[in-house]
Amino acid sequence: MIISASYRTDIPAFYGDWFMRRLAAGACQAVNPWNRKPYTVSLKREDVDGFVLWTRNLAPFAGYLPAIAESAPFYVQYTVTGYPHALERSVVTTERAIADIRNTARIFGPFSVVWRYDPIVVTTLTPISWHLNNFSLVAEQLQYSTNEVTISFMHSYRKTRKNIDAAARKFCFGWREPDQEESLGLAAALAGIADEHGMRLTVCSQPAIAGGGAQPAACIDAARLSIVSGESLSAPIKGNRPDCLCNASRDIGAYDTCPHGCAYCYAVSGSDAAKANHATHNPASELI
Repeated sequence: MIISASYRTDIPAFYGDWFMRRLAAGACQAVNPWNRKPYTVSLKREDVDGFVLWTRNLAPFAGYLPAIAESAPFYVQYTVTGYPHALERSVVTTERAIADIRNTARIFGPFSVVWRYDPIVVTTLTPISWHLNNFSLVAEQLQYSTNEVTISFMHSYRKTRKNIDAAARKFCFGWREPDQEESLGLAAALAGIADEHGMRLTVCSQPAIAGGGAQPAACIDAARLSIVSGESLSAPIKGNRPDCLCNASRDIGAYDTCPHGCAYCYAVSGSDAAKANHATHNPASELI
């Protein structure tokens, strides 16, 4: 089984001690977000085919990566967007994130990291022209450190709208959802920039904007883990939402536990709840 750690929270940034304790114990628990029932996930070597690590700050976790690599192959989904403070209040600087990616690729190879420019948020602070310039600057610095960049456009879920509306009022900006023609045009332009820097551009769960050089993404990717490990790994496609092409996995994170404070985040109902849950976290617990 592939272990996802985690698209519900940032385990490498905030819960690395917990993760390593659970890895040593051979199991952890997570809560089904739909029925709130806990379930046990084996982390034993014989049961784990690989790890997909999701983060905006790998530095606190970097020292654990050699031990994880001894347990099972891994790669990192590393989000670097470079948004202004109004949208991302507590993430590491773009420069530090780029340094993390470069260092990880140097040690573990370019297949060990996927760059996520995700989600694309169009605001009066970050218009289409801003994204073209910003993406190009980051892509240039990540050339040779990764071969894939994944994008998506912000989904305006109810809690996402609530959070970004609050940020817009506080920091005096406007936001909008680009229409399909704009999205297609921007995705095609970003795909061209990515290609210039040795990357393929993939699109997460939004097939309507694939094309023009952009390909559908499989963020949980058995093929990538196979390359990292040097051994063939197969897993069925079992997406987490409509149009998701991810391979089957078990996610071990928890919603409302990431205190990064990103205004567009779908994984938190509000920053206060996430900060409170993080503050009361017990690294010795089976659950985050």
